[in-house]
Amino acid sequence: MANKVSEDSQDSHRGGFGELGGEERGLIDRSFRERIILIGLIYGERTESSSLQELEELSQLVDTAGADVVQTVVQRRSSPDPATFIGQGKAREVYELAEALDVDTVVFNEELTPAQQFNLEKIFKRSALDRTAVILDIFAQNASTPEGKAQVELAQLQYRLPRLKGQGGQFSQQAGGIGTRGPGETKLEIDRRRLVRRVHKLQDQLTTVGAHRKNQSKRRRHSLNQSVAIVGYTNAGKSTLLNSLANAGAMVADRLFATLDPLTRRLQLPGGESIFLTDTVGFVKKLPHQLVEAFKTTLDVVIDADLLLHIVDSGHPSPETQINAVRAVLSEIGADQIPEMLVFNKSDKLDPSQLLMEYPESVAISAVTGVGVDKLVTEIGERLRSIWNVVELSIPFDKGDILAQVHREGQVLVEHATEDAIVVQARLDSSAMSRLSSFIVSASGSDVI
Repeated sequence: MANKVSEDSQDSHRGGFGELGGEERGLIDRSFRERIILIGLIYGERTESSSLQELEELSQLVDTAGADVVQTVVQRRSSPDPATFIGQGKAREVYELAEALDVDTVVFNEELTPAQQFNLEKIFKRSALDRTAVILDIFAQNASTPEGKAQVELAQLQYRLPRLKGQGGQFSQQAGGIGTRGPGETKLEIDRRRLVRRVHKLQDQLTTVGAHRKNQSKRRRHSLNQSVAIVGYTNAGKSTLLNSLANAGAMVADRLFATLDPLTRRLQLPGGESIFLTDTVGFVKKLPHQLVEAFKTTLDVVIDADLLLHIVDSGHPSPETQINAVRAVLSEIGADQIPEMLVFNKSDKLDPSQLLMEYPESVAISAVTGVGVDKLVTEIGERLRSIWNVVELSIPFDKGDILAQVHREGQVLVEHATEDAIVVQARLDSSAMSRLSSFIVSASGSDVI
């Protein structure tokens, strides 16, 4: 996107088009191809190049949501306007542009406050949406399972709740009377209360689903199989890699957020051991906080993983930006301490040698052609064996609490009783080994069953 950015009241324009669409209605009307103006604002320490990259990605998001970008407006200010984000004068210019181009909706690259959105829609005389609304709309299109639909609906309600607008007394449900004079309860208040009840119901449903998922994760953790979660930026090739490694049959599409629900398959490593490999929802820069909160039950598979395969599109113009965006989300969900292996995918499209030099412990592959996949599987086994040590413990019969601790914190491989104690072989991480050091009689970097 080669836009010329000018100061304050000056802007630049660029046309665009899209192909993908959908039939479900959401924040973007998909009964026809809406015409969209994108608005980008450069302020503070933001650079022109990074802002233009974000707008290019926003254009892809709008296209995926089922609308056409007909113009892009980029403005530079010292800071966003509290009332209209881009200022009254610029807002009126955008209105005139929207009228001339017969535009249906104006989409902003930044999240708008409820007041800003309300003020802009009054000026534009049409919908004003932000990046968050577009991403939520795409998630609503792609959600297929009951859990995924509930998570997306919860995120949408949390986004819409502070944006409810009423018209004061004209929505009054009851007339005044003795002791009740005044407009009475407005439709706005009824709508807000109804949405709050729905939010609480969805949260309770997802809490139940999360508890069930934690039980599954606990059983999986105490099995002999370690778990690996595939994470990465949306459309980096995570599902393609899962299909390549485990013949998973996962849906693959060259579009953003094609995968929302986690898919787990068993993979046998060259050493003979099996692991659980899970594909997860893709991340994106400025991923809405509402989605992160709503999808926490799904993202628990990431938190419980022993190793993260961080898939990166090596052909992207700025892979470092995508890496940082993914790591920011991992930090937000509490998964930033889990061992990570960077995997540069799509090496068939661009030579990743420079990236491999910048990230020396990374691996380059092509999930489509299979190049480098065998090396990746071998590296996964080596990384997992380095994370967990197989130790042998001798636990006295009167130390049942210690035996329970081993089962709780590790993966028990063998357990048998001798005349003097219970002998256990288990996988333990370094912190668990430290806590149980007085009971460890031997340790090895590989299985000694």
